[in-house]
Amino acid sequence: MKTIAADKNGITRVDGRLKVTGAIKYAAEYHLPGLVYGVVVPSTIAKGTITAIDSKSAERAPGFISVISHLNVPDVPAYKSGKAPAGSPFVNDQVLYNGQPIALVIADTFERAKCAASLIKVTYKSDPHETSLDANLKNATGAGDDYVRGTANAYQSAAVKIEAEYRTPIHVHNAMEPFAVTSVWDGDKVTLYTKSQHIKAMQSDVMRLFNLPEENVQVYSKVIGGAFGSGSPLWPYAKAALIGSKHIGKPLKVVIDREQMFTMVGYRSPTVQKLSLGASADGKLAGMTHEATAETATYQQFTEGITALTHFVYDCPNVNTSYKLAKLDLSVPTYTRGPGETVGAYALESAMDELAFALNMDPLEFRLKNYSETDPERNLPYSSKYLRECFEQGAAQFGWSKRNLKPGSIEKDGWLTGYGLATGAYGAGRAPSTAKARLSADGALLIQTATSDMGPGTATMMTMIASEIINIPVENIKVELGSSALPYASGEYGSMTTSSVGSSVYDVCTDLKAKFNEVAGSSSDTPDYVKILKDHQLPYLEITKQSHPNADSRKYSSHAYNVNFVEVHVHKATGMVRVARVVSAVDGGKILNPITARSQIIGGVVWGISMALMEEGVIDHRYGKYINSNLGDYHVASNADVPQVEVIFIDKKDPVTNPMGTKGIGEVGIVGVAAAVANAVFNATGVRVRDLPITPDKLV
Repeated sequence: MKTIAADKNGITRVDGRLKVTGAIKYAAEYHLPGLVYGVVVPSTIAKGTITAIDSKSAERAPGFISVISHLNVPDVPAYKSGKAPAGSPFVNDQVLYNGQPIALVIADTFERAKCAASLIKVTYKSDPHETSLDANLKNATGAGDDYVRGTANAYQSAAVKIEAEYRTPIHVHNAMEPFAVTSVWDGDKVTLYTKSQHIKAMQSDVMRLFNLPEENVQVYSKVIGGAFGSGSPLWPYAKAALIGSKHIGKPLKVVIDREQMFTMVGYRSPTVQKLSLGASADGKLAGMTHEATAETATYQQFTEGITALTHFVYDCPNVNTSYKLAKLDLSVPTYTRGPGETVGAYALESAMDELAFALNMDPLEFRLKNYSETDPERNLPYSSKYLRECFEQGAAQFGWSKRNLKPGSIEKDGWLTGYGLATGAYGAGRAPSTAKARLSADGALLIQTATSDMGPGTATMMTMIASEIINIPVENIKVELGSSALPYASGEYGSMTTSSVGSSVYDVCTDLKAKFNEVAGSSSDTPDYVKILKDHQLPYLEITKQSHPNADSRKYSSHAYNVNFVEVHVHKATGMVRVARVVSAVDGGKILNPITARSQIIGGVVWGISMALMEEGVIDHRYGKYINSNLGDYHVASNADVPQVEVIFIDKKDPVTNPMGTKGIGEVGIVGVAAAVANAVFNATGVRVRDLPITPDKLV
């Protein structure tokens, strides 16, 4: 059956029909013979010691099989050698955060495991804890990422300057698909069905945990129902599942619930950022100071690029930044879509808007006046940069020229209208990856690589790249991914998948075509593959190829860019904010498949709107516990909150990043969106909200 539609905008997802019909299995959908179920028991204090675990009632519950904790944890080689990774479960009696996995209850059905887990009684000796970033700002220490170019704090002597503090709260991943693991042991061999953004790295983590050779660890992660950065590590709940299934000798499934997703799979750290900017009277930046403070766990340090954009996005001779971390009794933060750059851009682009207003200058004109033609941080040329085109085309499409510099100038029927914009950027990276290509006598091409797909359409992109090189219909191509047994692939994160894995597919298909020509003794751009195989009585030809970043790439600075233009309507009496229009202009290099690329950008914009107006993880610091750990109280944008999003692609090839000329766009779509909304709200109301989310109470 032909399932792939193609037009000028590209092709629809090659696995779309399989997904919507349920033919592809997600992590929790593997039902194996003899399968039993595990439920994680979380701690209910933020810091202290477990003094007793009473499991007698649980052991009498119907279907009960076992309970595992630090009291009876079976031998784990990494534990025994003292090399247990930070935060591993059941290592000792210490509680490091509220919600920490402290026991695993196993029963013959999920419902019975849930019931038995509720009967576990834990006694603690509580210690004083700290979970508030605000209360611990003075205790924050340097993360080793301080930066100075020119003179520090040069903004102080500028003709026009602003100083402002911006705050962002905790953001939680809340992927549609819950996190799940099905673990199966066969002697000293283990198979893991899970959601993983880096299958080979997870395989390595399991190998280290149990001191196993590579051939004894098999990881499957065919598809992922959202991860955004949370799907990379082997989290404690997954280690608990591995330990539990080995202990009982049966296949074991562990699925964490929505509340546990707030504490067990990372989150975006809150931030406190002080931006101090100065410029000449005609709008040329003279100095930029960016001081950021975030949080990390007491047991593991996590850092991200909060101040990264300030180093290079604008042409400024004097820049200094600092980055500090407060160690708190919470679970460790992790990468979250546009990690670091997303919250950093909110502060930087809000401050740029404030300085433009102080200069009585159009915010777009101000940014163009300080446009960086080369990377001022690394003193390198850009591999490509079409940000200027983003400003020009986005402004024209949006109608930016109609914007009034004076806030609150446009009112209709009790609603104020405001326009805002913000710049976004994210690194265009590439990592080594390997792919295998086999073309058979029936004309079918098989591509194999150990990448995963968390939603952007990885198999679709690899199909398109292969089709372009081999010059056969996409219907004749199958891309097999999602298994650690396949050739090594880099992780699906950092906007690098198409650039990294796609390059290996490009290279292996190029070499495969050359091999066919070698066999045929020709040099055709379109060899007759089937005829060549038939003439030489070959069932297939195959090539495995590892692809590496171009050595010349180190001579350039590579980034994807965007500019988001936003129109908001703010109700004058109630402070309700509605995002009315968004135009997102994107420089993502060559756009291979506009259909899926547009979806990526829209997804980033939706999350950016949600970040600007709604999302906020709230902790009761008396207990170190979330009080809104559900999707009823942790608000996210719905269809009614999001307008039609117009996406413009500059669509110009980058000559350096990879052979396709692409630049990753998975992250950049969200960077700057929240600032654009905040800037539009200011233009509508004259009220500058510097702490997200922008809720009505902050505007009335």
